[in-house]
Amino acid sequence: MILIGAKDIEKSFLDKSILEKVTFNINDNDKIGIIGINGAGKSTLFNILTGELSKDSGDLFIKNDLKIGYLKQHNSFDSSNSLYEECLSVFSEVLRLENKLREYENQMNDAEDLEDLMNKYHRDLERFESMGGYLYDSEIRGTLKGLGFSDDDLDKNVTNFSGGQKSRIMLAKLLLQKCDVLLLDEPTNHLDIKAIEFLETFLKNYKGACVIISHDRYFLDGIVNRIFHMENRTIKTYETDYTGFMKQRKIYMDIQRKTYENQQREYKRQLEIVEKYTSTDNAKKNKQGQSRKKLLDKMKLMDKPTYDDGTFGIKFKISSPSGKDVLMVEDLSKKIDDKLIFENCNLDIYKEERVGLIGANGVGKTTLFNIITKKLKPTSGKFRLGSNVNIGYFDQEQIYLNDKNTIIDEIWDEYPKMTHYEIRSAFAIMNFVGDDIFKLIEDLSGGEKARVSLLKLMLSKSNFLLLDEPTNHLDIDSKESLEDSLINYEGTVFVISHDRYFLNRVCDKIIVLEKDKATTFLGNYDYYQEKINDSKTDETEESLNKTAAVKEKKKQRAITNNLKKLRKQIETIESNIDKIDERIKEIEDIFCQNDIYDDPKKILELNEELENLNAEKNSLYSDWEDKQLEYEDFDKN
Repeated sequence: MILIGAKDIEKSFLDKSILEKVTFNINDNDKIGIIGINGAGKSTLFNILTGELSKDSGDLFIKNDLKIGYLKQHNSFDSSNSLYEECLSVFSEVLRLENKLREYENQMNDAEDLEDLMNKYHRDLERFESMGGYLYDSEIRGTLKGLGFSDDDLDKNVTNFSGGQKSRIMLAKLLLQKCDVLLLDEPTNHLDIKAIEFLETFLKNYKGACVIISHDRYFLDGIVNRIFHMENRTIKTYETDYTGFMKQRKIYMDIQRKTYENQQREYKRQLEIVEKYTSTDNAKKNKQGQSRKKLLDKMKLMDKPTYDDGTFGIKFKISSPSGKDVLMVEDLSKKIDDKLIFENCNLDIYKEERVGLIGANGVGKTTLFNIITKKLKPTSGKFRLGSNVNIGYFDQEQIYLNDKNTIIDEIWDEYPKMTHYEIRSAFAIMNFVGDDIFKLIEDLSGGEKARVSLLKLMLSKSNFLLLDEPTNHLDIDSKESLEDSLINYEGTVFVISHDRYFLNRVCDKIIVLEKDKATTFLGNYDYYQEKINDSKTDETEESLNKTAAVKEKKKQRAITNNLKKLRKQIETIESNIDKIDERIKEIEDIFCQNDIYDDPKKILELNEELENLNAEKNSLYSDWEDKQLEYEDFDKN
């Protein structure tokens, strides 16, 4: 079923065209990834779909009563609620119905028209149950836990949370709303890897359509079954995941290029024939030449294929090599205001390694970097930099950029000996051309600020790069350029990142920082995941092996005894279910008698008993299923 349909949508701002002839459908249960370079119009499209922006032309169909949820990339909200109360506000209609049901129950003893009241009660009870009225508490707690909040956070006022945490709160509220269509603009930006994995699972199982703007390639591969690629102000649809899209796009680009080249070659050949024939004195050939020219004039020539290119030519170089030992950390710990951030941190980094640092939000990854760069002092323990180590630091918050500087002044202030030509050449590498270099830092987008910081880092020629979330504001093309440059870098890299694709491609060592330790894995992110899964399997197998001999001796006797015991328990449960069914039938028969409505108190009692019986019956069915599965497992053995 088509939920949203767009045909030939166009949008311009002043004289700049953003969207041209954009056509697509969003179907029920679609999981769609929207990709394109920064500035391609992805967020503009979302704003048109939600009605926050008007389209200039084209047709937009949105199914009647469609519930659309929109997570913007930059969120802000004011509230005096606690975290739990803020999420509870999503269920205002459920809470209203719950209060109404309690009111009905209180009115039953004194109701003049009890039958009418009971009809209203059962109608609203049915609606309450269909809206998952009994589940909202567990849904709130489960979603918040999955997104990285603890039980201790539930009663905290939302004003006390950071900007990143508030973004996670907005995401939690959106997930709890159960919209028909979710529009998510960079939903992983403020999530650690564990929370991203929770969101992946949630969205894969989501009973609705999801349209996701994301530069997280690993995340896209885990969820989407369609790709909307925004390029040259329009959309091309690919019925595949991100990896499939990349393969298909390469084939498409090759076909376009070859078709264009073949057409140009044929056009040139025909033009040469026309010129040859029309320049001859032979009347017959001259006439043939004129005929060919008419055909040539009618030939529809395709434009040379152009593709949005967000790549940049950054190349990190070193002024001099470091020693073999680059960073040694021993028993490092850090407390801030008596709050322990981490302890027992031990790690070693060697020359030319590319090391990824991962861990939960708040575990102290950036704090560790600030200690290494001597912006903070450790509470205990020590660290040592190797000989001739020169640190270059990329800060994810870009706090070391001067907002009042222009881009060119930001570079010139740090590298005053660079000539105008050298400055221009450096900016061109990062796709800053023309008057771009005179923009104020405070007016730049997140991606543009990241490119300025990366340019400063490149010019530093440091041999040890500390990178704190360097890919956060980069589009996919820019990420791949950064990855290529780091892979070919002759220095050492220590990078904090939640981008698993980036960690896989760049890193040859993963360090997991936890509150009480740092654990090293000698491989990329997939290797780390494999080792974690192997460890869980080994623990299970070790436990099984220790008791295998004893179990074998007792196996037959245990199976026999347990089968008898389970069979008896199953029969008892079935008997109890039958008794409950009999009592439920009796109560339903009583409700069919007219005189019962003369006794409101009795109705209330019977209704309460009916609810209790149904609850007990559901519990017994659950027990019956568990025992039945257990019985079947024993029987197989």
